[in-house]
Amino acid sequence: MQDVVFSSSRSLSLSPVALAVALYVAMPAQAQDAPAPSAEAALAEVTVTGLPMAATDMAAPVTVLDGETWQLRRGATLGESLAGEPGIQATHFGAGASRPVIRGMDGPRVGVLANGMELHDASTISPDHAVVAEPLLAEQVEVLRGPAALVHGGAVGGVVNVVDKKIPTAVPENGVQGEAELRWGSAANERAGVFGLTAGQGPLAVRVEGASRRAGDYRVGSGWAGGRKVDGSFNETDTGSIGLSWIGNAGYLGVAYTRQQAQYGLPGHSHEHEECHPHWGANPHLHCGSHGHGHGHDDHDHDDHDHDHGVPVVDMTSHRWDLRGEWRAPAAGVEAVRLRASHTRYGHDEIEGDAVATSFRNRAHDVRLEVQHAPLAGWRGVWGISTGQRQFSATGEEAYVQPTDTRRLGLFVLEEYTLGDWRFQAALRHDRQRVQAQESAEERKHHGTSASLGAVWRFTPGYQASASVSRAQRMPTAEELYANGLHMATSTWERGNPNLKKETSQALELGLGKTAGRTTWSLNAYHYRIQGYIYGRTLDEEQGLQLLQYSQRDARFTGLEASVRQALGRHLGIGLWGDMVRAQLADGGGHLPRIPAARVGVRLDTSWQGWEGQAEWVQVARQTRTAAYETRTGGYGMLNLSVYKAIDGTPWQVYLKGENLTNRLGLAHTSFIKQAAPLKGRNLTVGVRATF
Repeated sequence: MQDVVFSSSRSLSLSPVALAVALYVAMPAQAQDAPAPSAEAALAEVTVTGLPMAATDMAAPVTVLDGETWQLRRGATLGESLAGEPGIQATHFGAGASRPVIRGMDGPRVGVLANGMELHDASTISPDHAVVAEPLLAEQVEVLRGPAALVHGGAVGGVVNVVDKKIPTAVPENGVQGEAELRWGSAANERAGVFGLTAGQGPLAVRVEGASRRAGDYRVGSGWAGGRKVDGSFNETDTGSIGLSWIGNAGYLGVAYTRQQAQYGLPGHSHEHEECHPHWGANPHLHCGSHGHGHGHDDHDHDDHDHDHGVPVVDMTSHRWDLRGEWRAPAAGVEAVRLRASHTRYGHDEIEGDAVATSFRNRAHDVRLEVQHAPLAGWRGVWGISTGQRQFSATGEEAYVQPTDTRRLGLFVLEEYTLGDWRFQAALRHDRQRVQAQESAEERKHHGTSASLGAVWRFTPGYQASASVSRAQRMPTAEELYANGLHMATSTWERGNPNLKKETSQALELGLGKTAGRTTWSLNAYHYRIQGYIYGRTLDEEQGLQLLQYSQRDARFTGLEASVRQALGRHLGIGLWGDMVRAQLADGGGHLPRIPAARVGVRLDTSWQGWEGQAEWVQVARQTRTAAYETRTGGYGMLNLSVYKAIDGTPWQVYLKGENLTNRLGLAHTSFIKQAAPLKGRNLTVGVRATF
């Protein structure tokens, strides 16, 4: 379910000990771990795309959402769709932009991929930029952590892989197969439709698919001082794709073109800060208008600025070409060779009134080659190389990042070895990066090596323990190096640091779980020590505008993710899940900003004669561990319900889901604009889907 939340006058305050005790005595598993509600359930074995191992064999937790579970989770954005999973929340920037936050980490520390290839947009630069992934067109979504995520570069927090069907990998048995769906949501009067058709004859198959969404400004929970709706939270998105594949007995080779066009508003955008500028030196500070440095000025009048511009609109267009191929058993000792490549032309304009205020452009391409080898001295795994180039530019009044050219090269290996009840996994990756700033003619080169080792021990039938250690290095992005200017969407003045070094994280993760029987549960604890952690340090605040300097300092992340489910009979189960993370700078440096609060969810599920139902209450603790100049966020909770039915003997499925049914007001602590854009209020979604 979407993690829609509310504030309450009596907020829940959860300590780490209280959360651990609550998780220990209660109930459910992550989506891919949720067993069918029967007396003797066992976890389904789900294979992770492109990896020679199942999700349950991973040394670090893996979330796989597919089938009706994914159909009910899908929202308008990727972050919204995943925000209800343990360890995952979302940045939330209105209805048009929302990126996953994994274990308190976001931005470039969370990789977002399409079938193993990076999605090239502008979402890592700022949370007000959308992720160019359409949840309605995804077949399944995988969230990887640990060794499996390491092979995708500097994704310290994890990797979200969106698996689509735009390039056929098999010819339909009857020559044609497809699906179509219509849905409507009440909170924003959302109307959405999606279709997909795959047809083939002989060795050729073609895929055509599309999705369209129209949603107005959404309603929030009761009691918000800003009114009933969030001004500028509308979202209109159209996505279309066509793919063609040649398919043989030993593999396939295909190409696809995808175009996405979107328009969405930027809530909370303020022009009060246009006259603000920084003063650097021994005591960096902001100066706004005719007022000197200081805080708490409340006698100045901004009426001339507030109402002339309206809510800015993002007008985005993305053109993407994908090439994918797989050759199975091409030679002795080689199980498969996979080739993936992409080319993207992305751009969006931020429009204020009738004028384009700022334009962002991203031209990127990348290639990834993987070789999956047969067992060698007992080891099975994947070796590979990836390379890519990204040319990014911003022009206009908020062009706070100068044009840059980033080139990357990576070599990686992921291996596993089975010995009795033990399964060992190891990963190694080496990256090189060169970033050139076009205006200043500066160039920065970085290289880093990451390694991880993990083990899964099935010490008795139905139980397993896991552990993994890793040392990962992430290189600074072009934005962290060269940002310099006002960013009104997030109310920040950002300044990069061209002298940033690579950051190095050392992580330890321990897991324990029961995977079969009437009771199933899992518990994962982790600790990251990150040397040279790169973050936007707030130096000053004036009239709501923050002065951010990208800086480096050692940091620590410690957290817990847990779930348990009890089968109450053949058709009923009850469970509880929860997560928490603590993130702070080392040596008493204080807390890091926008770290999610702890959560606990209670879930009741049922299955009877083709009906699937679920009721869930999620309670989120208040967040009082805040960084400098950051405000606290109250606790909130929500009630969610869902019903799904596949109509026997027909191609039809129907579903109904209700989110935040008590219509409570909620603020997301992970959001830059939590006060200006609360989460959705009561929302009912009804959908009908046909497969043929």
